[in-house]
Amino acid sequence: MPSKIVARRSAIHGNGVFAVAPIAKGERIIEYKGRRRTHEEVDAGDSGDVDTGHTFLFTLNDEYVIDANFNNNDARWINHSCSPNCEAVLEEDDGDDRRKDKVFIEAVRDIAPGEELSYNYGITLEEKHTKELKKIWECRCGSANCTGTMLQPKSDKKKKKAAKKAEKAGKKEKKGKKAKDKAGKDKKKSGKE
Repeated sequence: MPSKIVARRSAIHGNGVFAVAPIAKGERIIEYKGRRRTHEEVDAGDSGDVDTGHTFLFTLNDEYVIDANFNNNDARWINHSCSPNCEAVLEEDDGDDRRKDKVFIEAVRDIAPGEELSYNYGITLEEKHTKELKKIWECRCGSANCTGTMLQPKSDKKKKKAAKKAEKAGKKEKKGKKAKDKAGKDKKKSGKE
């Protein structure tokens, strides 16, 4: 079967992957290929760096990363978008060897010939998202709802902060209620109700 995609220069960033034939919603387009490496190997090596904003690394699971600097294919050229037309789908192998897990790129909507393929990279960094990091990981997708960065919001921190705030508000409310209840009991005792 002839390929429905081709890699070429992109207006978003560097190279990109484009449809040369119609691609239907839900269609599996390409496997993200590369060498399986442990997180420790990648952290110790030079295949990806937080400070460059350029990586062909794809987290496969808790044990392994796909390093598309080696044994790769055109999937490594698919760019990030805040309004993607594709998504990355993990296919876990039935056995115990996590190196056999795979990542496929699938269409989330119909894609017309000439359209550039994209997916949300979902990049998460443990360190604080400084202006410098946001600039390094700048998004150039140009979509109407572009966030300006490929970095994902630190939702866990936001959730914890909101929960803490709600907890404090709940404690204040309880204290206020206890004070009102006490005042009500005092009024009853004094017969002033």
